Amino acid sequence: MRKGIVGLALALIVVALPLADTPYYPPAGEWTHKAPAEAGMDAAKLNDAIEFMKAHETRSPARDFSDQEIVNGKLLASMPTERAATNALIIRHGFIVGEFGDTTRPDPTYSVAKSMLSTIAGIALQRGLIPGLDEPVANVVKDGGYDSPHNRAVTWRNHLQQESEWEGEMWGKNANFIGAEAFGRAEMKPRDIQAPGEHYEYNDVRINRFSLSLLTLYRKPIPDVFRDEVMTPIGASSTWKWVPYTNAYVTMDGKRMASVAGGTRWGGGMWISSYDMARFGLLWLRGGRWGDRQIVSPEYVKMATTASKHGPDYGFLWWLNTTGKWAGAPTTAFEAQGQGGNVIHVDPVNDLVVVWRWSAQSQEGFRKIVASITK
Repeated sequence: MRKGIVGLALALIVVALPLADTPYYPPAGEWTHKAPAEAGMDAAKLNDAIEFMKAHETRSPARDFSDQEIVNGKLLASMPTERAATNALIIRHGFIVGEFGDTTRPDPTYSVAKSMLSTIAGIALQRGLIPGLDEPVANVVKDGGYDSPHNRAVTWRNHLQQESEWEGEMWGKNANFIGAEAFGRAEMKPRDIQAPGEHYEYNDVRINRFSLSLLTLYRKPIPDVFRDEVMTPIGASSTWKWVPYTNAYVTMDGKRMASVAGGTRWGGGMWISSYDMARFGLLWLRGGRWGDRQIVSPEYVKMATTASKHGPDYGFLWWLNTTGKWAGAPTTAFEAQGQGGNVIHVDPVNDLVVVWRWSAQSQEGFRKIVASITK
């Protein structure tokens, strides 16, 4: 009898063991905190990292966004009256191990929105809305934006890698960034345009063209797609909003719809809390999976975090550490980055997500966090 009891106990232990390795996904409205030691981190070193982060807040944009037009040019949408101070969340093994500042306040997150557009594109690809990454966008988008011989060659991959070289104007901004009034200090010098796929350039006008093309595929506002396909499934709050430019509207199927931007360079954009950004980062850390639902295919996640030919530190609208430029971080780490030091740092090797808003010297802060890991 005793032998049978021992055998049953061992069987129960064997069955229970996999549960300890089950990834944690925070339920909607909740997120479990753990002491650093419980997550394999040195508490003193992590506290040093947090104190460093607190002491290094960005100086641009200004707290009241008064430098916005000087830096980026004429605005096309509203901005908040002010932003929060620097704040952060540190997530290890899915649990919060460090936090400071106002992490629940929805603030503009600038080009972090590009990585969100990448996510929407990944879902479109797995559903067949995008027939293939190397297919010309013109094959399915017939709104005139890809009619020229040059633009007809632009593929979905080109847009995702910021190598489209798309020519034209979107919402009053030209893709060449020519004109001080329109682009402020960000104005560019004229250059020869290359063939699509032959040159990398970080370019918000072309990303806004890409966003409109995604809207054309879904026939549904991109914020609604993002809410239904991503944010609601991962338990995000309802406080975020994707604010469009005042002139960025089109009519589809008899309905007037806004085409949102892939940033906040000219106002608007994604306004979101650090908590919701952290959930989005955890989704990508888990290879596009949330609980029992595969939201983005692992194949797409792998492609999106693989370096492009002409942008060696850039994937599908994600920044990469493939060249090892982020000291202390594995070469597999990747980030969603936005102007003003808005960053989602994703480190699969260390099972780590860090959201740091309004930061300066972000990579040094992340290096210090990694240095606090003991196991």
